[in-house]
Amino acid sequence: MIDLRTLREDPDRLRASQRARGEDDSVVDTLLDLDGRRRSALASFESLRAEQKNMGKLVSKASGEEKAELLSRAKDLAAQVKSLEAEAEKLAGELDAVLQTVPNIVDQDAPHGGEDDYVVLEEVGERRTFDFEPRDHLELGELLGAIDMERGAKVSGSRFFFLKGVGARLQLGLLNMAMQQAVEAGFVPMITPVLVKPEAMQGTGFHVAHDKEIYRLPDDDLYLVGTSEVPLAAYHADEILDAGELPLRYAGWSSCFRREAGSYGKDTRGIIRVHQFDKVEMFSYCRPEEAREEHLRLLAWEKEMLAKIEVPYRVIDTAAGDLGTSAARKFDCEAWIPTQGRYRELTSTSNCTDFQARRLGVRFRDSGGRPQHAATLNGTLATTRWIVAILENHQQADGSVVIPEALRPHVGLDVLEPAK
Repeated sequence: MIDLRTLREDPDRLRASQRARGEDDSVVDTLLDLDGRRRSALASFESLRAEQKNMGKLVSKASGEEKAELLSRAKDLAAQVKSLEAEAEKLAGELDAVLQTVPNIVDQDAPHGGEDDYVVLEEVGERRTFDFEPRDHLELGELLGAIDMERGAKVSGSRFFFLKGVGARLQLGLLNMAMQQAVEAGFVPMITPVLVKPEAMQGTGFHVAHDKEIYRLPDDDLYLVGTSEVPLAAYHADEILDAGELPLRYAGWSSCFRREAGSYGKDTRGIIRVHQFDKVEMFSYCRPEEAREEHLRLLAWEKEMLAKIEVPYRVIDTAAGDLGTSAARKFDCEAWIPTQGRYRELTSTSNCTDFQARRLGVRFRDSGGRPQHAATLNGTLATTRWIVAILENHQQADGSVVIPEALRPHVGLDVLEPAK
């Protein structure tokens, strides 16, 4: 949720942000109108409420006809107070409903444009040259007895799969390595719920009424999360944090669920785009003035993990028109996938400023003792999709796959050999 004070003081900043996202900037005028009318109704209510209290004192001192007249006026005043209070509450509800639909204000340094207008900040590692025809990750996964898409579809439908044998060991090793790195960096490890209340989903910035990407259990009014960012963001909802403990950093391990409703025909082969996967997610609460530096720290931890799996990758600065609702700025790390001849996203880290904290009521006390909203940030540390990059970049001519050295102790193998 955006800050109303910022809206009043600099409405053009929100207008520019809306245009940068490709959204309607007329919502700014709607918000200003509702806010002005709400504040006016509230001021009138408070003025008449004060007059009503004073009238009560006069009534208690009056007698006879004067008292009867004052009682009549007090009755009319009470009706007016009740009407103005109802009007102020109605306008506050309308204002909040509109605010819930407005995305975060884009960082001024985010690139302009849409999905294809990202800026490449860095390229790391050299793309491997093969002296044989490389296999794609699914062919390798089947050869190794690691991935079973056919039975996944039989049991659950399209875009589901089984990881088995060395495939399961590879994922567990990868996520354990990510969690170990997070703990060494001072993160608190968390196994999070995968079902959350609508307030948690809405508070994180997902529009539950219109988002077709979210799985819902209507009988229980619960939602399956697409990332542990959601339960981690809601973990401190309606709390005032100890400022001395900031930043608070959590590493959440969870299964994640996405309907992929808008991706018909895209990435139908293999495990790049699926309905269920596992992920270790970093989440940080910090002071708003420290959020930019914290964002760079999360990116550095992601790069540290990518170095351990020894794949070539690039870092991109996502354009404003491709940012999610909550993000003011987002960096993605994309690994080179040899058989596709392009980079694919492995990690994403977002600075959500105080947007989520306002929606969820997460605050801390500043040096003057005043409650302030915290900033929240998130970043991927490892996920199932990383298996794609590992298999394809470390494959050998005979179909075996060499495990990156840092990952070997966690998998318990140096090489994945084709199944017999």
